Formats: sequence, C-alpha cells, structure tokens
Amino acid sequence: MQGEQSAGHEPGGEDAAVIALVDDDRNILTTVSIALQAEGFVTRLYSDGETALKALIENPPALGVFDIKMPKMDGMELLKRVREHVPLPVIFLTSKDDEADEEAGLELGADDYIAKPFSQRLLIARIRAILRRADPLREPATESGESDPASPGIARGRLQMDPARHHVTWDGKPVSLTVTEFLILEALAARPGVIKSRNQLMDAAYPDDIFVDDRTVDSHIKRMRRKFRSVDPEFSAIDTLYGAGYSFNDG
Repeated sequence: MQGEQSAGHEPGGEDAAVIALVDDDRNILTTVSIALQAEGFVTRLYSDGETALKALIENPPALGVFDIKMPKMDGMELLKRVREHVPLPVIFLTSKDDEADEEAGLELGADDYIAKPFSQRLLIARIRAILRRADPLREPATESGESDPASPGIARGRLQMDPARHHVTWDGKPVSLTVTEFLILEALAARPGVIKSRNQLMDAAYPDDIFVDDRTVDSHIKRMRRKFRSVDPEFSAIDTLYGAGYSFNDG
C-alpha cells in the first residue's frame, strides 16, 4: 500500500474529523480505518512516514495515529518533522515493552500512546478525548446523534480538572497530561485520601479488558509527578503507598 488511500465514503459529512493513520501493517490500517469510519470519522491511510510527511503538512488532518516502528521514517521522526510546520495532535502505537520509545515519544510532544495489541474501542475513546481537548466543536456526535454532555469539573485544593476537555491546572497554571494520565489522576482526585490499587487505576484508564503491568502504571505516575513539578517544584499531592497503590491528598 503506497501513498494516501482515501476512505471510500465520508460517513460524517463535510464536518467530520479527519484521522490520518500511518502504519506499515496493512491489516492495522484496514481494520482501524473501518472502525473509525463506522464512528463517523474520515480516514487517510499511509504505509510509511516518508510518504505521509508531505501530505500531513500540506493538508493537516484533525489527528494522527502513528506507529513508532516503521521503515524509511519512524513515527518519532515523523512527529518531529510534522510539528515543525503544524500543531497536529498525535497518538503513538507502540510495542508492548517499548517503555523507552513511549518516554521519547511523549517528550517529543505526543498526546498519548497505546501499546499493541490494542482495543479499537480504546483507540476511538482516546481519539475522541484528544479531539475534545483540542476543539470540542469538532468531536463527532455519539451514536444517539448528540454530543456528550460536559462532565462536571473537579476541584481539589490547588488542582482543577475539566473532564470534558481533559484540561488540568495546578495553582492556575496548565499542566499538559496525556489522556491516560488524565484518567488516572481523575480516578485518584475523585476520592482524596482513598488508596487506589494499580489494577483500579488501570481499570479507570483502560476501559476494556487489556493487560497492563505494574511498571506501566508506575511510569504514568512518574511522568505525572514530573509534569506537575515543572510548574511547582514542591508538588507532592500524589502519595505512594508501597505494596498498596496510590492516593491523592488535597491538603
């Protein structure tokens, strides 16, 4: 499969959000594209980063889903070069054990990552959340034909969370979290002082039956702390209870 392969139809109409899929796996391109079209999105498909680069710059989609491991140009190089021209939201697809790639991709500014093999429902949920955050008017309607109602905000001491747009501030300063990080923090902040096990946090962040190991949970928490400490070096609102899990304190 070379170059761009347009969707056979545009189920969402003229205002449908366009999602660019870049992956050298033909099966992933086909199956994910079908699933996205069924949800009202328009898809553009690319089999390698080199081919995708020019098209993404000249005609930016609403969001890109990039595989990291690709020939010619990998997903991280593609993200770096696209972001030199357009502020494209991007989700990375990574191999299950590539924690170093996940770290590097997020440092480059990826909005989230999903490990293969992945649930299509999870990917669609992440896409919807990122589109809401970027521009809530572009997020496709639900199956009922209506937009999702705005969720009530969460205020916990110096923390403010807007679930409708996945927006977070600490002391009024924005903190850029991935969708996964946001959902984990939301689960903690919903009940301050209550210990949440790693399994409970992953249930909140990954709604489908997907195996995620303890190291992944800890990595998300580590990155969240680092992001909050970039705006407040004294940040200590996420407590570790060794052998039990994590809790949020709003003191």
